[in-house]
Amino acid sequence: MPRATNAPASRRRRKKRLVLAKGFRGGRSKFFRTATESVDRAMSMATAHRRLKKRDYRALWIQRISAACKPHNINYSRLIEGVTKADIKLNRKMLSEIAIHDPAGFASIVDQAKTKLS
Repeated sequence: MPRATNAPASRRRRKKRLVLAKGFRGGRSKFFRTATESVDRAMSMATAHRRLKKRDYRALWIQRISAACKPHNINYSRLIEGVTKADIKLNRKMLSEIAIHDPAGFASIVDQAKTKLS
């Protein structure tokens, strides 16, 4: 009986890893060991950066709201306090979108927040 090798399975396994490394430069996409290290690192960074992206967006929304508050003579923290007291159920993403696309609507939200603060 001829000797059976694991060649097809191991080649398939290596090929899968090299396909994941497609787009990397140099040996990182050509050599199995460096490709494996690069792909492992890329996968772990992708997981971590999905979490960081959420933080980055929240910070962006806060900056936009803060900038939109300046002309209304109120700062961000006071606005959020007033919005909470006025029981306006809008998250920061929606507040920033309103501030950009509907300045009159944002002004009315600010007015409601200011009345609840005083």
